[in-house]
Amino acid sequence: MYLSLVTAAPTPVVPITPAGSDAQLIIAAIVGIAVIIVLITWLKVHPFLALAIGAVGVGAGAGLAPGAAVTSFSTGFGGTMAGVGILVGFGAMFGKLLADSGGADRIVDSLVTRSSVRTLPWTMALIGGLIGLPMFFEVGLVLLIPVIILVARRSGMSLIRIAIPALAGLSVMHGLVPPHPGPLVAVTALGANLGLTLAIGVLVAIPTVIVAGPVFSKFASRWVSVPVPALFITTEDLGAGETRTARPSFLITLSGILLPVVLMLARSIADATAPGSTAPLNTALDFLGTPMIALGLAVIYAMIVFGRGGGMDRAAVSKSLADSLPPIAGILLIVGAGGGFKQVLIDTGIGTVIANAVAGSSISVLLLAWFVAALVRVATGSATVATVTAAGILAPVAASLGGTDLALMVLAIGAGSLFLSHVNDAGFWLVKEYLGTTVGQTLKTWTIMECLISLTGLAGVLLLNIVI
Repeated sequence: MYLSLVTAAPTPVVPITPAGSDAQLIIAAIVGIAVIIVLITWLKVHPFLALAIGAVGVGAGAGLAPGAAVTSFSTGFGGTMAGVGILVGFGAMFGKLLADSGGADRIVDSLVTRSSVRTLPWTMALIGGLIGLPMFFEVGLVLLIPVIILVARRSGMSLIRIAIPALAGLSVMHGLVPPHPGPLVAVTALGANLGLTLAIGVLVAIPTVIVAGPVFSKFASRWVSVPVPALFITTEDLGAGETRTARPSFLITLSGILLPVVLMLARSIADATAPGSTAPLNTALDFLGTPMIALGLAVIYAMIVFGRGGGMDRAAVSKSLADSLPPIAGILLIVGAGGGFKQVLIDTGIGTVIANAVAGSSISVLLLAWFVAALVRVATGSATVATVTAAGILAPVAASLGGTDLALMVLAIGAGSLFLSHVNDAGFWLVKEYLGTTVGQTLKTWTIMECLISLTGLAGVLLLNIVI
């Protein structure tokens, strides 16, 4: 069942028939996307402003009156923020409490101390996935880097052998699994079922992490050898800063991370097994599994359980919640602008023209979704921009697809949005500077890892499209 409380499509503006032909509409879309790419990559304009300029320009170029183009953009912006903004805010709050309470450290310590040298890369992939599940990529990366460096130093293993699996787990979760902003935007734009997308996303993510993480790290560590950076050293060599005397237990922390996932999956299972049922259990799961409620409950859980377990008083919990929101302001604006751009594409009829062209060809919509997202990703360096742009272009195509196909299209877009991270990607430079690698070494490790994630994810999507 479609999650209407979260993924309802924005209300369209009053239909306006553009004056231009199909050719004019396509040219307007191509020029608009090119303008966005040039603004971001060459003029270094913030993606929010670039998307806003490009969207209004596309509308005007396609024949909409300037005022109607602005209204269309505003409608899409508001609708996307209503569906995604709350979830992004809740996710940021939960991730900050997880880090500040020491819960993330507890997960890491519990897993690492139980691993042998042979299994350590697999454990690091699991850590990256667990940390990446509730956190944004940048937050998860900053949290993981001290762990990566400390584990490499204490184990004596190659830094690349330890780093690649953890980064793969983090990146895969960011690109393929809601409630991260990219997948959420695609779910909203395409009208996919969030719970079903989450379930299939985890199914695709597991082999993807294995291939791009522990398996690829064997080769990457032979190609690149760098010393462990002299960072995060204390007298006990246990981490940067203070060692917490109080931390939530492993089971309590893991339960908090999995709480929203379990609730959303339970709702999807209930909807699939008994659609439309008004039984008390189904009604309760329908409410609790609504993503906004599930994530809200996770935040409340973190405030009470993580806070108490981490020795945080009410002032510390309040400060953690407040500090979690400013860093995501830019992400929210980009996501909202992407929704506005999508709405302009819909209201001008450009999306319909593309949908008709795809429907009359033999091109797989899943391959097309991956290709469009990968193209924008390579040009702009932003996975989020790639996702929202591809979802906006393909929204009319999705109107004729079923629930499973929609979820697979979301994942195809997510996989494409991770392709070929290079010098125009902020994540590329973060990894380079933290690990102390050269540009060439980063291309041999991080960039190839991202390509493997993208291609393996696409292969998983195409395989599932055959069997389900």
